[in-house]
Amino acid sequence: MARGKLESLLTAALDDLKVAGRLKGGEHVVTGVKPATEGRGPRYFLAGCEDRAFLRMNSNSYLGLAMDPRVIRADARATGAFGAGPGAVRFISGTYRPHVEVEQRLAAFHHRDAGMVMSAAYATVIGVLPQLIGDNTLVISDALNHNCIINAIRLTHPAHKAVYPHLDLTELDRVLQAHKGQAVRAVVVTDGIFSMRGDHAPLERIAAICQRHESGYPEGVITVVDDSHGVGAFGRTGRGTEEYTGGRADVLIGTLGKAFGVNGGYAVAGAPVIAYFREAAPSYVYSNPITPGEAAAALSSIEILDSPEGATRLEHLRGLAARLRAGVTALGLETIPGEHPIVPILIRDTARTSALVRHCFDREILVTGLTYPVVPKGEDEIRLQVTADQTDRDIDDVLAALRAF
Repeated sequence: MARGKLESLLTAALDDLKVAGRLKGGEHVVTGVKPATEGRGPRYFLAGCEDRAFLRMNSNSYLGLAMDPRVIRADARATGAFGAGPGAVRFISGTYRPHVEVEQRLAAFHHRDAGMVMSAAYATVIGVLPQLIGDNTLVISDALNHNCIINAIRLTHPAHKAVYPHLDLTELDRVLQAHKGQAVRAVVVTDGIFSMRGDHAPLERIAAICQRHESGYPEGVITVVDDSHGVGAFGRTGRGTEEYTGGRADVLIGTLGKAFGVNGGYAVAGAPVIAYFREAAPSYVYSNPITPGEAAAALSSIEILDSPEGATRLEHLRGLAARLRAGVTALGLETIPGEHPIVPILIRDTARTSALVRHCFDREILVTGLTYPVVPKGEDEIRLQVTADQTDRDIDDVLAALRAF
């Protein structure tokens, strides 16, 4: 196809997205960071707006560690020792000491035998989940699971596939009962924290249901949890949805790119499971890992979290999230109860959601509007995200902007 024809086709596709209100458009480019000062957290400068300093309420860096000098120094030391990139995939020559150290630390942090680090949490899910699903498998997924889980399942050819309404565990129980004798293995996969809403999967109840049906599947019922938004932001010590609920996954997937403030994804499980994933997961076998510097930086973040300072950061984060939720509710806006630092405001209208995003931007606050198809029709929302490097004054600034809308 001639280049002109391709560009015409894709331009028309972009026009269709714009008409439908689904075009994400240009990205804000961060050109600088203003450190915390005068009782307020960091502010960010954007290309084209260098004279304005913005409060980011749409960052996944829940613990505020991305700019921590200790994390930056750890990255710099490892980069100086090992170079800026790994130079190869893991099994050839791309495994460095920091990769091994952070994997061991993650396994210990989550009370597992082994862990493996990959380029991103998305790549981890895409690589790991299909290795558990064969043509003799029943796979069951929550309706609001992240796009990475949806696409990972699309790569497979299970005997049966079911999607249960969000958090409808009665339907999960029914599906497991109905498919006994029709599959030798069942895989139940769910987010820990659901990224659009900030609510959580009741892992202890899911585990109990799976255990009750275990005997009906010769190869068992396997639970897989992607807790990328939970680890480091949820639970008393930041161990995520497992800690908060008391449930436990057979395979737990997390990220280094959110609360830990770095980059990369990981899985932890029993040693034979991780050993198999290293042999079978394409996005591990055929793709470079994170850099040695990123691995060392992530290790530094884990050590900070798993310390008295980490406990203090988590307590501060919970307090800010509670302050924001209470303020949103007092303004008569609809939100979802919970303790996670994702605080959604359900607008339920695409145009009004976009208007609120612009309103906040005009007041130097960055927020993200989520509209169909990212969320179901009628579930349009603003997703506010609190981070531990913010302050009470920051939250009050956000509430003042909402009050003026």
